[in-house]
Amino acid sequence: MVKDIKKKLGKNIRKLRKQKGYSQEELSLNLDLDGSYIGKVENGKLNITIDKISAIAQFLNVEIIELFK
Repeated sequence: MVKDIKKKLGKNIRKLRKQKGYSQEELSLNLDLDGSYIGKVENGKLNITIDKISAIAQFLNVEIIELFK
């Protein structure tokens, strides 16, 4: 169940990031995260804090719920 949520979250972050025209590097730099971090999140390999989820949503200019749909 948790693995499914992480994969869904990562897939949605990737989709929205690409729709907005951002690279993983741009996202990681703007959020002050390691470059490989975003890739691992997008691949559903990391647990991510709600603070980081909120920061990603804010950067992508979407509501947090959009990252879980």
